[in-house]
Amino acid sequence: RTAPLLTATPSRALVDQPIEMRIQYLPLDKPFTVRARLRSEDGELWEAFSHYRSDQKGTVILSRDQSLGGSYSGLEPMGLFWSLQPRGQRGLRLRKKNADTPFTVEISVINGHVGSSDSPEGCHVGQELQEGAVLAAVNVERWYMAPGVRRVEVREQGVVGTLFLPAGPGPFPAVLDIWGMGGGLNEYRSALLASHGFISLALAYCGHKELPEPLHTVNVGDQYFETAMGLLDSHPQVCAGRVGVLGRCFGGYLALRIAMEMPNVNPRCVVGISASAGLKINVTKERMNDFMKENQKFWCSNEQGYIIFRGMSLPSNVPPEYKLKVESLHCPLLLIAGEDDQAVAAIESVDEIEERLEAVGKSGLLTRIQYPGTGHLIEPPYSPNARATLFGTYPKKMMPLWGGQLQPHAVAQEDAWKRTLGFLDHHLRADYPFVSILVN
Repeated sequence: RTAPLLTATPSRALVDQPIEMRIQYLPLDKPFTVRARLRSEDGELWEAFSHYRSDQKGTVILSRDQSLGGSYSGLEPMGLFWSLQPRGQRGLRLRKKNADTPFTVEISVINGHVGSSDSPEGCHVGQELQEGAVLAAVNVERWYMAPGVRRVEVREQGVVGTLFLPAGPGPFPAVLDIWGMGGGLNEYRSALLASHGFISLALAYCGHKELPEPLHTVNVGDQYFETAMGLLDSHPQVCAGRVGVLGRCFGGYLALRIAMEMPNVNPRCVVGISASAGLKINVTKERMNDFMKENQKFWCSNEQGYIIFRGMSLPSNVPPEYKLKVESLHCPLLLIAGEDDQAVAAIESVDEIEERLEAVGKSGLLTRIQYPGTGHLIEPPYSPNARATLFGTYPKKMMPLWGGQLQPHAVAQEDAWKRTLGFLDHHLRADYPFVSILVN
């Protein structure tokens, strides 16, 4: 008898590229488990599994066949990736620290339906699978950097960041990439943007040893972001005037602030993910105050003790003088919000921005997208959602609730990324003879 054969095509791909998984030469009409395992850069084991039944030809095709249970159910060709969960510890979040290397995921086929769950989101964290015989296995590599993408550290005029350049001489459109208050320098989204033909500068603004102390407060102000925009716009491979801004969470607020309150820069378009329309925060050219401390009275907790931050950004809790100058917006704006965002009042913020733009005849600048069952941490496609994680920025480690349910959050991430790339492509490439970048 021919041994079972598991194939994953392509076995080496960008993280936002779906793969076709197929198992052949199985016993006919029998139960099997397909499992994914990944070891994070911190050494934690992440795992997902799903139950299938072979057909009358002894095959299982994940893009054709319904999952009968496990970490997810139904027709979900990439479910083994977005349903990955850590074994042995709660509160973890899967993020790529080194964009130069891939995540390596082991896909295996196990005889029988192993593991069980009464949780709607799949196996419980730390739950032991009852091992069956592993019939076949294959490794797949999931990359943020396409071949030819270059990574360049930026330490210039006080700006701390990493620049990712697509393959080829350019010129290219560019994106300033700003993350949230977790701090540090997060590069993987910028690497993926460069893989799609955008020069991208991943910008650090707090929680980095090369920025002004104290470590976990924002000790830079408007001038820092203006300088970063200027560096990007003047880069010899960037087509001048073709620079956009992308930000999520507090980075989304900063992206909006750049477009609405910094007259010395002129972004061509802005994408705000899980962004707020205002915060009680004092900003100068040099620094910002400790707004987390200032707004702690708006925090609350759920029955599990998880911290809910969204009260800080509810428009009704933000004094008028601290709201962004929405009416001064001069460029196209894409706002992406999850209806289950527990960290930012994203829907209410989008509502207010929309109302204020309509009042001054600028509604045509706004594109809004909102997703049911979707939380705060909207990542590139097929990333596993972390509903609640350890967060060590202020004042000590705690467990904020970010929100989101696995399956609808996964659907939102895939759609939001496609729309983000389309929006950037339309507004940064239109009417300019850029060389087409095709990533296989």
